[in-house]
Amino acid sequence: MKKPELGMRHGGRILADALVGQGVTMAFGVPGESYLPLLDGLHDVRDRLAFVSCRHEGGAAYMAEAYGKLTGRPGVLLVTRGPGATNGAVGVHTAFQDSTPMVVLVGQVGNAMAEREAFQEIDYRRMFGPMAKWVAQIDRIDRIPEFVSRAFHTAMAGRPGPVVLALPEDVLFSEASVADVGHHHVVRAAPTAQAMGQLATILESAQRPLLIVGGSGWDRPARRRLQTWAEANGLPICTSFRCQDLVDNDSPCYVGDMGIAINPQLAQRIKEADVLLVIGARLGEMTTQGYTLLEVPHPRQRLVHVHVGAEEIGKVYFPELAINSGYPEFIAALESTSLRANAQWGGQTAAARADYLEWSVPRRMPGDVQYGEIVRWLSDQLPDDAVLTTGAGNFTGWVHRHFAFTGSRSQLAPTNGSMGYSYCSALAAKLLAPERTVVAVCGDGDFLMNGQEIATAVQHGAQFVALVVNNGLYGSIRMHQERHYPGRAIGTALHNPDFAAYARAFGAHGETVERTQEFAPAYERARNSGKPALIELRVDPEAITPSMTLSGINGAFGG
Repeated sequence: MKKPELGMRHGGRILADALVGQGVTMAFGVPGESYLPLLDGLHDVRDRLAFVSCRHEGGAAYMAEAYGKLTGRPGVLLVTRGPGATNGAVGVHTAFQDSTPMVVLVGQVGNAMAEREAFQEIDYRRMFGPMAKWVAQIDRIDRIPEFVSRAFHTAMAGRPGPVVLALPEDVLFSEASVADVGHHHVVRAAPTAQAMGQLATILESAQRPLLIVGGSGWDRPARRRLQTWAEANGLPICTSFRCQDLVDNDSPCYVGDMGIAINPQLAQRIKEADVLLVIGARLGEMTTQGYTLLEVPHPRQRLVHVHVGAEEIGKVYFPELAINSGYPEFIAALESTSLRANAQWGGQTAAARADYLEWSVPRRMPGDVQYGEIVRWLSDQLPDDAVLTTGAGNFTGWVHRHFAFTGSRSQLAPTNGSMGYSYCSALAAKLLAPERTVVAVCGDGDFLMNGQEIATAVQHGAQFVALVVNNGLYGSIRMHQERHYPGRAIGTALHNPDFAAYARAFGAHGETVERTQEFAPAYERARNSGKPALIELRVDPEAITPSMTLSGINGAFGG
């Protein structure tokens, strides 16, 4: 039955009401003159939808993306036309490659000025087309609820991702009496009985099976039930790149993660597996070590690929069995499928688990600050539901290797390798869940991509702790320079500020750690400061990876 139309509202208020109707409780952005009526509409619904005003659209975009990761619901980004849209594009690309639901609202020139290269005009369909699931422009005020409903349905359908809606000024300023649309639905496919029977046959014939778990679209019950099923059958589980929090790392079946600097023993086990049950992972470049762990297009391993997005199955690898399904739906079918477990699976899993535990022990590296030991301390001390965030750079390798994730949705990290993400995602996490412990682990180059968002953290009272791992380098690029062009480094040395003083200048708490033993008391002071806090870790640039020195790389490659 058609809902009754409401009274006259301007386009901005209709849009604000539509966001509330879709369940949005928090949106991120930088105010812009191109969407003033939307800001006015948000003022009317501010008791139901908080608008977090940020200092740069790139930071705001990361916050919206992090909101989507943490909640499983679309994060909402508001940016003005032209420069605002281009600044925010980094978060859209992150959401696309990370399969994160997101809705981006972009100001646009009025329709009467379109196609004249008016002030800050961009064709957003062409700009965002390759990195969004759908890009559209709302040219009629009466269609705002329709477009918003479709945007949220599209962002959540199949493989989640970003949607972009352009908002011409004249549409936002005009008025209409138009009905709202109800909350979007999430519809997921489920596996057939035939597919599950075929899966059981394939697994029962396996001598060296391995489960690979990844992607978005998981909920806590599904991941717990999968873990219970794997433990009952003695099957080993590893996770795709930056998805370690999908499995309790303390489980006896967890054997490590696939990604940057993978444990060589795990890599060998993947190559030697006879059956790979892949649930949720896209099997992209980073997860597969440049498509070397599995051969393209026909892997040596028998591949069963379960994915929520039908378009992902067979995109790179041809599976023996393809199952298009939501993950809770697949796990429910898996639990009811009869499987005769092989007695030798348990022994293989125990051996792989022992390899993982040995790999995760921090190694001694140059310098007075042993970064690996600090990461291990955090792993041991933080509560199970703590949120740990990272950005991009070599500094993340220590987190991947030495931090054990035990809580669902406890890791925020960009699988597209985007710098500047760590601080912003932690800020969003703390605003969204103020009761949870949140720690951002940032590189020095990574942090200064969006370090100005300390101002946003102070303004909104987001009391979390950020670590800045300062080695004075764009570390990952310097590492590659030494490997490929030994002794010819250029552009990778950084002249950094006093990061603790930088934090204090914004009104945050700042600490500097120059020895490992200084960290624990510094962290406690930061945690109890009642402010957003930053701890600078002064790390020796020689400690370029968890297991290799910078000069060792140079020497190994002829420097």
